[in-house]
Amino acid sequence: MERRHFELELEELKQRLLWMAGLAEKAVHEAVQALFEKKEDLARKVLEEETAINDMQLEIDDRVLRLLALQQPMAVDLRFILSASRINNDLERIGDQAVNIAQAALRILRHPQVKPYVDLPRMSALAEGMVRDSLNALVQRDAELARSVLVRDDEVDRLRDQIFRELLTYMMENSAVIFSAFELILVAKNLERIGDHATNIAEDVIYMVAGRDIRHLAPDRR
Repeated sequence: MERRHFELELEELKQRLLWMAGLAEKAVHEAVQALFEKKEDLARKVLEEETAINDMQLEIDDRVLRLLALQQPMAVDLRFILSASRINNDLERIGDQAVNIAQAALRILRHPQVKPYVDLPRMSALAEGMVRDSLNALVQRDAELARSVLVRDDEVDRLRDQIFRELLTYMMENSAVIFSAFELILVAKNLERIGDHATNIAEDVIYMVAGRDIRHLAPDRR
C-alpha cells in the first residue's frame, strides 16, 4: 500500500469513527430525553437505530485490521490506529447503554413517576458532556480537553451514589414505587457506565496525542 493510499485510508478511518461517535452521542441524548420528556416514540427510535451503530463498529474493526495487515504503521500512525480500535469499542458500548436507558424508559413510562427528576438530569448532562468533550478532544487532538473529561468522572460517581441512596429510601417507604425506582437506579448505573466509556476515550486521546498510556495511573500522575 503506497503512502498516499495509506493516508487516504487513515483519513477514511477517522471519518467513519467520527460518524460512529455522532450516532452514539445522539443515541444517549435521545434515550434520556425519552425518559425525561415521556416520549415513547423517541425511546423506540433509539432501539431501531442500534443496528446502525453495530454495523459501523464492524466496518471500523475491518478497516483497522486491513490497515494493520497491509502496512506496518509506525509511531503516530500506529497510535492512532490502536486508539481508533479501542475508541470504536467504547462507542459501541455507549450505544448499548443508550439502548438500556431507552428500554428502561419504555418500562418506566407505564407507571406513575416516583419523584420529580432533579439529580438524574444533572447526571445525564454531565455524562453527555463528558462524551461530547472526549470526542471533541479526539477531533482537535487536544490532550488538555481530554484530561478535563477525566476529572469529571468522580462527580458522575458521586451523583450515582446520591441517586441510589434517595431512590432506596423511596423504595423502603412506599412499596408501590419499587419497580419504577429500581428502573431509575438502573438508568443511573447506565449513565455512570457512559461516563466510564467517555473516560476511556479521553485516555485513548491522550495516548494518541502524547504517546502516554495513563489508563492505570493514579489521578495525580496523569
